[in-house]
Amino acid sequence: MDEELRMLTERLRRESGGTAAYERLTGPVGQDELAAVLTEPGQPLWARELAAFRLGVAGDRRAFEALVLLLNHRDPPRCASAAHALARLGDPRTARAAAALATNELRVAYALHPVRLLVELRAPESVPALITTLRRRLKPHDPYRRVALACVDGLGTLGDDRARPVLNEALAHPPLAEAAVRALTLIPRQR
Repeated sequence: MDEELRMLTERLRRESGGTAAYERLTGPVGQDELAAVLTEPGQPLWARELAAFRLGVAGDRRAFEALVLLLNHRDPPRCASAAHALARLGDPRTARAAAALATNELRVAYALHPVRLLVELRAPESVPALITTLRRRLKPHDPYRRVALACVDGLGTLGDDRARPVLNEALAHPPLAEAAVRALTLIPRQR
């Protein structure tokens, strides 16, 4: 069993109370039945999350909207499972949605997983979104250092020369300086 699926099912077993509905959704169930859970009224959040996750990792694009909503949830484990499934979904809308969530200043407290997803996707939207998000985090006393650090690390991983200016700015911020030095060494020099 995939580690992400194992952690998800353990968490949702506790949340659901291990009901018969939970057992049914973790068993051998068809994709149409899982998709129905996403649209049927009155379904608990744990059931929608489980159905969306299973559809997402199976590449069923009917899970896209539910997974994007979960990616922006206030509960970090839900965001992490949604990011995992979205990375495997293969939907061309994923990077644009993750970039929109990562750069939304009203939801910056929940931007960590969208930032990490953008790095994993390596999409054309990734570097511009990480640069924008990091630049906004470089103000004094910004409370979202984990998001800023994820941007710095991600820009290093992506190795795009467009990130040099914002990473050089990050050097002036002690909590980010060491990571910024590391990231800058990962970006190949343009000739």
